[in-house]
Amino acid sequence: MSTEHLADVTTGTDTSPQGSDSTEYADSRDTTEGRVYSVSGGDWDDVVADALHDERMVINMGPQHPSTHGVLRLVLEMEGETVTQLRSVIGYLHTGIEKNCEYRTWTQGVTFVTRMDYLAPLSTEMAYCLAVEKLLGIQAPPRAELLRVLLLEINRIGSHLVYIATGGMELGATTAMTLGFREREEVLHLLEHLTGLRMNHAFIRPGGLAQDMPADYHEKVTEFVKTMDSRLPLYDKLFTGQPIWRNRLKGVGYLPVDACLALGVTGPVLRSAGLPWDLRKTEPYSRYDEFEFDIPTSNDADCWARYLIRVEEMHQSLRIIKQALKMLEPGPVMVEDKKIAWPAQLSVGSDGMGNSLEHVRKIMGQSMESLIHHFKLVTEGFKVPPGQVYVPVESPRGELGAHLVSDGGTRPLRVHVREPSFVNLQSMPAMAEGGLVADVIAAIASIDPVMGGVDR
Repeated sequence: MSTEHLADVTTGTDTSPQGSDSTEYADSRDTTEGRVYSVSGGDWDDVVADALHDERMVINMGPQHPSTHGVLRLVLEMEGETVTQLRSVIGYLHTGIEKNCEYRTWTQGVTFVTRMDYLAPLSTEMAYCLAVEKLLGIQAPPRAELLRVLLLEINRIGSHLVYIATGGMELGATTAMTLGFREREEVLHLLEHLTGLRMNHAFIRPGGLAQDMPADYHEKVTEFVKTMDSRLPLYDKLFTGQPIWRNRLKGVGYLPVDACLALGVTGPVLRSAGLPWDLRKTEPYSRYDEFEFDIPTSNDADCWARYLIRVEEMHQSLRIIKQALKMLEPGPVMVEDKKIAWPAQLSVGSDGMGNSLEHVRKIMGQSMESLIHHFKLVTEGFKVPPGQVYVPVESPRGELGAHLVSDGGTRPLRVHVREPSFVNLQSMPAMAEGGLVADVIAAIASIDPVMGGVDR
């Protein structure tokens, strides 16, 4: 083994041939236990050593830095301001969500998966529940399918607003942060009114939804659509026609369609390269084939094109929401099978939470069979036939797919989610190498990664 980078820990001196006669170089301090030396090393020394012989320098970006979207670390090798090599270092937010799901019932898994992509939690819930339903061989009621689409598109708008807000702030447009989060609050207020929670809703359940919409949902959603229709043009005024914004994004983060396909990149990044691949159109689910909407594309394959596409996607989501409101008809929001429908007959009681008083009265005082069934369904869960499935949906960041394996029990044998943020992050070196360090920020923002999904 080479001793080139080794040091004698007793004296803190370099033991390599070149430094055998050197003096002490490590910081030291005397303690009651003797003299203690502080030395640094590891793979970081090796990286720096590679760059010693020329003008290259190695710079850490992140992991705690707004421009890296939270806890993403980038190791940049640079010559001047030009990035010659980029490495993504992930795993700081690792939550073990997929493994946790294997120790919970199929329904409880929704509470975990919704925390992966915390900007679009309903998309992960949707993929997971569609996969469970495919294993069970069931389909959610028509009203539940349309309400799922309604919630997904509201959520998509909120996610894209965070992209504009954070991406703009990272590039110096602080007004983008103010406006983007102002509109996102409208989204979160609406989702809280409809589902009970601003984020991580666990509202989409295997077999349908946790409960029906509140009585005034139609008025609230219509009011939201009017608000967004009036405010979205502000983004065109503030950004699309702004020369500084355009110059920071045009020609930056270039990734052509062949590179996207080679790396498995999906979502707005792929559509910005000219391929109109959107699972809502190519492989429709939850009655998306009954809606009229367009898939915006571009051939520029740069950050500018991704910005324009996401703004247009918000307009298209509003189109879908308007159509969903017209198509909705009264009906159940959960399958009729009482062995699957959990929680059973959930509605808001007099205390503002839990099951309806009528249902509680029945299972607690009138029917021992109902009580036993309710208890076993909640504690043990329902059994899912053996098999494995993969079901993808179109999240705001691309193809989000749930791969589930069942051994016939009440818990998943294996849960794995194909997270678009994780796959799309592979494109960072291709986008950034050869460009300026300032353009690295624009490239990350254009991918719009959520590290909860990357480090799931």
